[in-house]
Amino acid sequence: MSVRNDPDVVVIGAGFAGLYMIHRLRELGISVHGLEAADGVGGTWYWNRYPGARCDSESYYYCYAFSRELEQEWDWSERYPGQAEILSYLEHVADRFDLRRSVSFSTTVVSAAHDGDRWVIDTEGGARWTCRWLVTAVGCLSSANVPDIPGLESFAGEWHHTGQWPHEGVDVTGRRVGVVGTGSTGIQAIPVLAASAGELTVFQRTANFSIPARNAPLSDDEAAGYKADYAAIRAVQQASTNGHPFVVSDVDTLALSDDERRELFERAWERGGLRFRAAVRDVLADPAVNEKASDFLRSKIRSTVEDPDVAETLTPRDHPFATKRPPIDTDYFETYNRENVTLVDVRADPIAEITPDGVRLASGAEHPLDVLVFATGFDALSGPLLRLGLRGTGGVALADAWAEGAATYLGLGVAGFPNLFTITGPGSPSVLTNMPTSIEQHVDWIADLVAHLRAHDLDAEPTPEAQARWADHVREAADATLLPQAASSWYLGANVPGKPRVFLPYAGGFARYREMCDAEAAAGYPGFALRARREVA
Repeated sequence: MSVRNDPDVVVIGAGFAGLYMIHRLRELGISVHGLEAADGVGGTWYWNRYPGARCDSESYYYCYAFSRELEQEWDWSERYPGQAEILSYLEHVADRFDLRRSVSFSTTVVSAAHDGDRWVIDTEGGARWTCRWLVTAVGCLSSANVPDIPGLESFAGEWHHTGQWPHEGVDVTGRRVGVVGTGSTGIQAIPVLAASAGELTVFQRTANFSIPARNAPLSDDEAAGYKADYAAIRAVQQASTNGHPFVVSDVDTLALSDDERRELFERAWERGGLRFRAAVRDVLADPAVNEKASDFLRSKIRSTVEDPDVAETLTPRDHPFATKRPPIDTDYFETYNRENVTLVDVRADPIAEITPDGVRLASGAEHPLDVLVFATGFDALSGPLLRLGLRGTGGVALADAWAEGAATYLGLGVAGFPNLFTITGPGSPSVLTNMPTSIEQHVDWIADLVAHLRAHDLDAEPTPEAQARWADHVREAADATLLPQAASSWYLGANVPGKPRVFLPYAGGFARYREMCDAEAAAGYPGFALRARREVA
């Protein structure tokens, strides 16, 4: 086992979070090195190359805000950037700020243990790194969830998970393709696959709401307008609930007439995208308001899908709108009007097994396939951290510390794991926000803390008491909304068999969260046990 460099900080991951973390620490004169499993930068946008992969935040704010020069020099081509364009952007960032020299690529972390003094990180290739502070930048949605279906190993065709899509692509032209899952990735991939496949069979367990994206090229005038207005745009993001540059309307939809309400929802529908959620107030707090929005969206499914039985199968009735991650789409519901597309309700007739020839249902019905696509999501938020093999004080594994559910303080650290800091970890707003906004806030906060610890020769970890209080607050914030009502949501870990049911992200809003983090720092980090190095055994 070879010992490599011994930087102050090791950062695991080189996507949006890892790249900015490295940049900020280098600016502070703190030695830092990144470890990245892929052979290039990009994180989520390196791996997720499935057909139709696209961001659901608009391009002009799904980007870094830390550099005014970067804002002005980069030109986005579309309202919603696709995977290739986002990856090109991150490659540009890595080159512009000379970040690649601080990253070891094709380096997979297999374990990381705190030995009472430093973190010792072992990698798949046999290299060992040590550091004083360890920062995880592994993303919230990077641990693919492949369902354990009997017979998968016998399938004679090819199968892929959307989060592990072959970089050379998959040619489905004229082939029989099956897609399992109709969450965000399935909703993006299904229309694109249907356009090329000979036959496409969609296996749906849970019907989903979706809003049209209304994607289009960005004109030169639009781009120039965004660039001229970035200061105001960023100010709105910082003060918003979700890190987006728009605010939730104060319109009381229940006070409107039926015609007025319909007109309001129609305008939001035509505008498209995530702004639909912000068209009226209390959509995630008041069941009556939510039901009005949900009914409108159900009516859109019925008016779009020609076969009424298919439309009914596609209509969500088991969860309020936006209590699961609300997808946006391009021609998703229209795709079910194609002659080569079949919808199978696997809640009514579950998948029993995968056979060499395809999928067999509990009823005995068989669907022959050449290609099987799992759009079944991820072991979200906690999964990417658990697979790092983290061990804290006394050799306690993170998996054991989280046996009853992931617990952190502010989503930034874990009691019993000294000098470990987690970017957008469980208990942070993360997936309920525009991710680059949350990432930058986390990176800046962690960088300031590490600078403070270095200046005073301190180690830090959350106290158990602070962590317990934060867990209570995260639960209270979720319970103040309708979000926990989506029993099958991955926000609760419900998509992974055996995963503890804990509401994982912080639902109290980005602006409120940022203020609490700022108060923690201003007060001298009272939620952390700060210890002088000489006290460490």
